[in-house]
Amino acid sequence: MRFLSAVAVASLAVASSVQAQGVPATSQCTGVANDACQQAVDFFRYMAPQLGTAFTGGNTTLAQGGSLGGRTLGLIPKFAVSARVNVVMGNIPTFSPTPGLPASGTATSKSLTTSTGLVPMPGIDVAVGVFKGIPLGVSNVGGVDVLLSATYLPKINNTDITITPDKPLSIGYGLRVGLLQESLVAPGIGFSFLSRKLPMTTLSTSTTGASMTVNDLDLSSFAWRLTVSKSLLLFGIAAGVGQDKYDASTQISATSGVASVNTPALTSEATRTNYFADISMNLFVMKLVGTIGMVSGGDIKTFNSYDNPADKSRVYGSVGVRFGL
Repeated sequence: MRFLSAVAVASLAVASSVQAQGVPATSQCTGVANDACQQAVDFFRYMAPQLGTAFTGGNTTLAQGGSLGGRTLGLIPKFAVSARVNVVMGNIPTFSPTPGLPASGTATSKSLTTSTGLVPMPGIDVAVGVFKGIPLGVSNVGGVDVLLSATYLPKINNTDITITPDKPLSIGYGLRVGLLQESLVAPGIGFSFLSRKLPMTTLSTSTTGASMTVNDLDLSSFAWRLTVSKSLLLFGIAAGVGQDKYDASTQISATSGVASVNTPALTSEATRTNYFADISMNLFVMKLVGTIGMVSGGDIKTFNSYDNPADKSRVYGSVGVRFGL
């Protein structure tokens, strides 16, 4: 359960305290509970690139390269509805603060360990074709799709973790522009962007003799993708490259024994490069899709050091199903 608590906390706290890239990490905590506080700050700082990947995923629409096109039979706009689960091959920092540090002192940097684990995140995406584009040979260029993304976050209250969102549902939005619409002989090529946001959330977790709380976490992400795809009768392939940016603000409190520490308001900004490939099985109006990808880049600092650095490259994958016309 402790591992599940760590994953749940992290999945809500993407980039909650990632500082500007390239700026050395310094202690942001003082007092008797400063070690618990600093490890709490580092925990979220460390999880930022991993949970950013789980939250943002790969393709903005599963198995899609260019735009969807105009209308089916001249009546119904073409659309695609995708449900997926992204899973990052990640590492989770230990949370083991030392109690009783001098009240006037600051935390001392330590060498800490991580445990290997999977970091999951489900998602639902919708794409609707609003403009077919301009004819060019056997294809079209300049087609436009509207993109929507829904994130549902339930309230959780148990012995391991408490998660309290201000509302359960938030909606993301974006656009895709078809550089070349897929046809019998031409691949689909497109450029897309999607902005997502989690409901504002307060969460807390604890270990023996210590606890940490993230207050009013406000998290958003922005991603762009350049994608290409081609359907091959029963199967289809797609690949893409892009960039993910995560922005957040929060305030963290921590306790150790009877002492407590509160950080000032924290803001964050982190950016990573994203590469991915999809393979799909075509079943008439439904596709079964698998994705493999990798994120890399960025210079994410932590006050404490870990056996696996926070900014290491990460492999991720997803499985999903897509319906549409």
